[in-house]
Amino acid sequence: MSKSLPGRDPRWARLLIAGGVALTLLAAVALISKQVLFSYATRSVAQQNLLGDSGRQAQQKGHVDITGAKNILLIGIDARPNQDPNELVRADSIIILHIPASHDQAYLVSIPRDTWVKIPEYDNGAKVYEGGHDKINGAYAWGGNGLTGANQRAHAVELLALTIKTLWGITFDGAAIVDFTGFQQVVEVLGGVDMYVDEETTSIHIGHDAKGDYAVPFRQYTRSDGGQGLSPVPGVTPEVYHVGYQHLEPWQALDFVRQRELLPNSDYDRQRHQQQFLKALFKKMLSRDVLTDPGKLNSVLQVVGKAMTIDSGGLDLADWVYAMKGISGDDLLTIKTNNGTFHNDPDVANAELLDQTTLDLLEAIRTEQVQTFVAGHLDLVAPS
Repeated sequence: MSKSLPGRDPRWARLLIAGGVALTLLAAVALISKQVLFSYATRSVAQQNLLGDSGRQAQQKGHVDITGAKNILLIGIDARPNQDPNELVRADSIIILHIPASHDQAYLVSIPRDTWVKIPEYDNGAKVYEGGHDKINGAYAWGGNGLTGANQRAHAVELLALTIKTLWGITFDGAAIVDFTGFQQVVEVLGGVDMYVDEETTSIHIGHDAKGDYAVPFRQYTRSDGGQGLSPVPGVTPEVYHVGYQHLEPWQALDFVRQRELLPNSDYDRQRHQQQFLKALFKKMLSRDVLTDPGKLNSVLQVVGKAMTIDSGGLDLADWVYAMKGISGDDLLTIKTNNGTFHNDPDVANAELLDQTTLDLLEAIRTEQVQTFVAGHLDLVAPS
């Protein structure tokens, strides 16, 4: 008969069983708490099917999950007060958010809005676009032409996504429309945003006169070549954003990301600043002082829901949040296209083409090789 090993008596067995039950209960409580938290955190976000037949969900007939690499289409809209609803609404910025299969990093890649492309034909139910060449932000405009509200957003995004898919083979798992004007309210709830200003930026929209009162510092006019010119207003000092880490008030943040006319690389610099702003904003939203404060979290999400419209690609937003929990603000890299400069189209005035390196980058997104591409092109990683 073998002897019992020291310490291996029934009491240990009972303790192990009790401990196992306790751990099971704790795991169940944690799971329930996670679901409650995510439900609470995402209930205010406006959701809508934006990708239509262009998204991965439609291709896979609804059989999608959170695993694998993901591409999200971000469209920035800078809606202005009293804008004519009958005017074509072009996308202000077009960004591909690529998340590799490891879900431990993310990349922001802007497609220059002046890129000259072929847009496929499209019927949005109100008007038929017969297809043709235009700047890529026109795909958003023609997709929503003749529509308003939710229908306008859905068809605008779908044609833009279809254009990108047709040109470069990139399919999207989700999409979001970002209203930069609406994000001023998000920044107000957060009490401002902290970000690095990478080049001195002079505002053409906001300044002050000798009394310190608000005044517009530049007048815009149409030049003889059809372009827009600027004329300084005497006696008005423009707001200037100097290089360095700084805290921007809500009105400053919105003004800063709108600037392009006086920047050396125009829209490229604005694209980079918008990317940096979004990164700083989401980093603030995911900070401990927001996530651990239910009241502030609720206030932030209430205004985010008004400033964003999201297509989660058939997946629960909670699944997206949980899967991407390992990505911090420092893991979000902004990648320059066309090396951050305007790449002229020799045949079309004020339009541009994508250089070969940018085309290689888009191919890396399609083939899920972005990490390898970036490792060989570190000079394209923009500071933020």
